[in-house]
Amino acid sequence: MPGDLEVRSAQDLLDSPLASVTWLVEELIPTGLVVLAGTPKVGKSWFSLGLSVSVSTGQPFLEHATERSGVLYLCLEDTYARIQNRLFHIVDVANDDLQFAIMADRLNSGLILQLERYVSSHPTTRLIIVDTLQKVRVAVGDSVYASDYQDVGLFKAFADKHSLCVLLVHHTRKMGDEANVFNTISGSNGILGAADECLLLAKDAMFDGKATLSVTGRDVDLAEYKLSFIDCRWQLIEQTSREELREREVPACVLTVLDFMAARPGAWEGTATQLIADAALADATPAVLAKRLNEHRAFLAERGVEYGFHRTATARLITLAHILASD
Repeated sequence: MPGDLEVRSAQDLLDSPLASVTWLVEELIPTGLVVLAGTPKVGKSWFSLGLSVSVSTGQPFLEHATERSGVLYLCLEDTYARIQNRLFHIVDVANDDLQFAIMADRLNSGLILQLERYVSSHPTTRLIIVDTLQKVRVAVGDSVYASDYQDVGLFKAFADKHSLCVLLVHHTRKMGDEANVFNTISGSNGILGAADECLLLAKDAMFDGKATLSVTGRDVDLAEYKLSFIDCRWQLIEQTSREELREREVPACVLTVLDFMAARPGAWEGTATQLIADAALADATPAVLAKRLNEHRAFLAERGVEYGFHRTATARLITLAHILASD
């Protein structure tokens, strides 16, 4: 016989001092389950090592403050000699707060128990990196989504139980996705759905020393950072503004209409078909254009154009007018 649901009232939640999100790297990496994804050889391991060194020494990472704590890095695709060589390149002196393992059990044969024992004997540990997720998984059954969600969920439950961060290094697909870069993560949406946050590291060209770090999650706003690989470390160049990120979500036809209105002093009225002709739009049908303009009317208003729509006996008319600045 199942037990009763455990519930809390809205007023109880308002009154109770519940714990807020805690950051391992301020405003960048929280405690919980984090996925770091990217193509092979993009620099995920250098990113992870730099993060590990920064957290274990309490030094800033990508110019974000860190909480100094113990780190366990499972380098499951490397050798100790390769790890040593990387450390030679980025540090002169380290400490015992950063520890490595190159072998571990799989998820279905004892990995979580191994991590439990490690954290019990190393209580200052706040960051565990698994490089890569695929090395600790088993073959999936018929439901890829269910398998992805269950595997990542095991790590999340462990991270939440111990108030630490588990960072899973994972791959992306070769096929791009202009609409949403996070759709390129290998596997199903179950991985992103179970994670608290996802970091996606991408280069425009394989041998380019510059990359873009895209961030999304439950407790962070969508963010994007421009990075450069200098002296074997990823370093922050600049953060993309929220305004630019928001503008990318606006369809090209809406931006073209804004340019059209910027070039004319007065208001405009007509059908969507007429607007397509007047604004020289080539990438939208009348129905889609009307829908997009209505959907993004707040965006238009912020940029000084008021969108209106009304029906007559013979037509559906769009009105566009310049919003006069108030004194």
